[in-house]
Amino acid sequence: MKKGIHPYYHTVEVVMTDGTIFKTRSCYKADKLVLEIDSKSHPFYTGKQVLVDTAGRVDRFQKRLEKTKQIQEQRRKK
Repeated sequence: MKKGIHPYYHTVEVVMTDGTIFKTRSCYKADKLVLEIDSKSHPFYTGKQVLVDTAGRVDRFQKRLEKTKQIQEQRRKK
């Protein structure tokens, strides 16, 4: 193998969402990888739909929906 062209392959500690810790080897930059979502918490694997509201997306959608309904009601009254 050519020298100097391969990434640094080292032992990395992985922390799952439930706190489980295991070690593996990876090219990841840091020595510790903390997961936000894994197979124990992802809705596809758990079968439970969890609504993750980041930055109020659901609230913004609800406001738009209410505004649309109000406009439709006003049009019906005319």
